[in-house]
Amino acid sequence: MAKRKKKIVSLVEKYLFLFLGAWFAAVALEIFLVPNLIIDGGVTGISIMASYLSKLPLGGFIFILNLPFLFVGYKQIGKTFVISTLFSISTLSIAVSILHPVPGLTQDTLLATVFGGILLGVGVGLVVRYGGSMDGTEILAIVISRKSSFSVGEIVMFFNIFILSSAGLIFGWDRAMYSLIAYFIAFKVIDITIEGLDESKAVFIITEKQDDIADAIMARLGRGITHLKGVGGYSGQEKGVLYTVVTRLEVAKLKGIVEDFDENAFVTINDVHDVMGGNLKKKAIH
Repeated sequence: MAKRKKKIVSLVEKYLFLFLGAWFAAVALEIFLVPNLIIDGGVTGISIMASYLSKLPLGGFIFILNLPFLFVGYKQIGKTFVISTLFSISTLSIAVSILHPVPGLTQDTLLATVFGGILLGVGVGLVVRYGGSMDGTEILAIVISRKSSFSVGEIVMFFNIFILSSAGLIFGWDRAMYSLIAYFIAFKVIDITIEGLDESKAVFIITEKQDDIADAIMARLGRGITHLKGVGGYSGQEKGVLYTVVTRLEVAKLKGIVEDFDENAFVTINDVHDVMGGNLKKKAIH
């Protein structure tokens, strides 16, 4: 019963944040970007241009133009992702239609570009973080990447270069350049929204003083440690290997701990995009 309740709460949380993400994106589009003729990439960018040329509602274009990609996604990627994406796109279409009569907040193109890009990045980041998407070109890119040597990011970038170039022909090249700035800002904010500001770091430590270093890390940082066994490729000798995950702000302190016990220890530090479980949020004991 408790497990079922937890699953329901998780599902409600997921769709709440998909809803909020879509509304953030709608505010970015209707209050900042579209009134200043600045576009987004992907299907949304195509929809903005189509709405401008035809004088028909933007929300309708966003929904209709994404439908073929959702069909492809259902066949190739899976039902759960497509349902989340359909919910997000539907919410975005409705929110854009509701906000359309609201006048833009600023006519300063640079301000509109910056704040629109930030809000759009937060919105898209929330949707992606909770398992959805608001752009059919991402679905198409996933499908194409499986059958080619190009990554999803490279394919999406190709689509967006073509779309933003088209915006230059319709709105003027200055607006296309502002659109590119907004796209770049949104891209960076998406990363921050998905990964968080408090970046985590995975640390491997190869040392002959593994017990001393492990005890010090647990005592001073309050972090869990995993002991691994390794063998030196050149010497053939057994080596102690420690693995832990710390926050970005704790890296310097961890290096200091290692140097206190073994100046010859080999340490590698890598970015971690997501962490579940463990005690990463614990504060250091001292």
